[in-house]
Amino acid sequence: MTSPKLDSKIPEGSLEQKWTKYRSTVPLVNPANKRSLEIIIVGSGLAGASAAASLAELGYKVKVFCFQDSARRAHSIAAQGGINAAKNYQNDGDSTYRLFYDTIKGGDYRAREANVYRLAEVSANIIDQCVAQGVPFAREYGGMLDNRSFGGTQVKRTFYAAGQTGQQLLLGAYSALQRQVGIGAVEMFARHEMLDIVNIDGKCRGIIARDLVTGKLERHFGHAVLLCSGGYGNVFYLSTNAMGSNVTAAWKAHKKGAFFGNPCYTQIHPTCIPVSGDHQSKLTLMSESLRNDGRIWVPKNIDDAKAIREGRLNPNDIKEEDRDYYLERRYPAFGNLVPRDIASRAAKERCDAGYGVNATGEAVYLDFAYNTKFKYGKMEATKKGIHNPTEEQLKELGTAVIKEQYGNLFDMYKQITGVDPYENPMMIYPAVHYTMGGLWVDYNLMTNVPGLYALGEANFSDHGANRLGASALMQGLADGYFVIPYTMGAYLSSEIRTKAISTDHEAFVEAEKNVQEQIDKLFAVNGTKSVDHFHKRLGKIMWDKCGMARNAQGLQQAITEIQQLREEFWKDVRVTGDANEFNPELEKACRVADFLELGELMCKDALHRNESCGGHFREEYQTEEGEAMRDDNAFAYAAAWEFKGVSNWELHKEDLKFENIKIAQRSYK
Repeated sequence: MTSPKLDSKIPEGSLEQKWTKYRSTVPLVNPANKRSLEIIIVGSGLAGASAAASLAELGYKVKVFCFQDSARRAHSIAAQGGINAAKNYQNDGDSTYRLFYDTIKGGDYRAREANVYRLAEVSANIIDQCVAQGVPFAREYGGMLDNRSFGGTQVKRTFYAAGQTGQQLLLGAYSALQRQVGIGAVEMFARHEMLDIVNIDGKCRGIIARDLVTGKLERHFGHAVLLCSGGYGNVFYLSTNAMGSNVTAAWKAHKKGAFFGNPCYTQIHPTCIPVSGDHQSKLTLMSESLRNDGRIWVPKNIDDAKAIREGRLNPNDIKEEDRDYYLERRYPAFGNLVPRDIASRAAKERCDAGYGVNATGEAVYLDFAYNTKFKYGKMEATKKGIHNPTEEQLKELGTAVIKEQYGNLFDMYKQITGVDPYENPMMIYPAVHYTMGGLWVDYNLMTNVPGLYALGEANFSDHGANRLGASALMQGLADGYFVIPYTMGAYLSSEIRTKAISTDHEAFVEAEKNVQEQIDKLFAVNGTKSVDHFHKRLGKIMWDKCGMARNAQGLQQAITEIQQLREEFWKDVRVTGDANEFNPELEKACRVADFLELGELMCKDALHRNESCGGHFREEYQTEEGEAMRDDNAFAYAAAWEFKGVSNWELHKEDLKFENIKIAQRSYK
């Protein structure tokens, strides 16, 4: 039964009419009143930049905060492969309902139907918006926008711009944002980090931010606060996230009353460059779009795998019949395009069985030779009138097509590994990439704290237990461009009589005092170990015991180990430099202190959920074939955790009702 503390505010009516009816009946704020309402946006990625540009265009006074030196450096820029939209350009049977269904199924039936359908419904508008902004999507010869295949679907619905889709989309949103900055509608605060929210009379009324250049703490009032600060994958230390990505904004809000939803739902991406040693600070993603044209395999013979690991055998010398295309073997209907959680676990299973192909035994091959020659090579040869092409001609012609579609990704792989992926197959292995959990929000994207919203990866709302590829960019832009401009009215229409509250208010004074005390406490420890020392140790605990596979014993051990590590951190961490200056070590220390608390909650959430679903794979709950085994009777709910103190949380449940989709065991065979 849904907790009385949770109200999802899902509109009445049929699924297809909910959003249409809502938009037509939601309260509005007239243009004159918008000019007196102030909105704070934390984060300048796709969700933050699009929300800021849209809300400022409507007439609100907007402040945007980002810890980077420019809004265009937000981590959204790192997304590579594409963005989904149900436009059915390929005429292959796509539709709003099919995108909705694929997303619910891909998330292993752990997402809210109403939110996901709205996401699918507005997806087509996103492409039109971005094209109008000049985003250079790939096009076919006739001028129509091109599409790729991505995991978890049997249609082509992924729009892309080579291997830099996130960068191009962010530049579009950034240009819209900068236009508003230029006309004075948005005030931009770069090199600022939010360190607390300010609640007054039960409503969120502002933030405390630190100027990262001078170290000065600042108070900022807002009638509403939007957190667009991304995910928390860096709790694992090694992930595909930028090193600056962190959970602090969401975590501070959580400690001030905002419930944290499904924290254990972590996405492991199957196509990352494998770990090469303990010197690394992050991992590099190879876009999922590569699975569109690459085939994933390991040797069938374990002795061949051993010979490759020892450098005695080249993978190109292994005959076709001696290769195990294990995804195509296990999942013939979807093959290499199964969802990310399934592809990741399958790679782990092969490597654990001894078939890994790099020095550590933790890598599989992603090979483009077949499609280079026999798909694109033959196609190009036919176009050029070459009727009996040689092997060399097929390879040359096909390679030119691959270069056009994925060239920057292949170049990046060669720069990092020293191996030419045009000549040898890529080596890949799963790595932490995205977090489906985040602050619990209702249909309006508001947390349970009035006036506090969470957009994009910072919320828990749209992906369930596993995110389909190319859906992160879709959600971020949907939330910013097409959802929040409407849903803000439901709250702000009743706030037009609220005058700007002075930042001398006792709540602001108290919040700033608490932030300063935390900073002083970090310097006062004056221990012997660096911040990175503790972060790496936390990451290893999380990866080993709350990573791709979890079990009750390991999670219980992890909780104890994290508690001990946190205690050690506050006794022996050393933060160099000074508080009143540019100090990256202090920034990291504040963030790792939050990760040390979040990590414990993630393990508690994973421990309480006695089932496997999507990215949450409990070893005790799997089918005979090693697939996730859900318990829909006991766990078909979103877990919303309320902070009650250190190591103390209360669980609230939001029941997930499936009225338009029949729940079934996921099958991609």
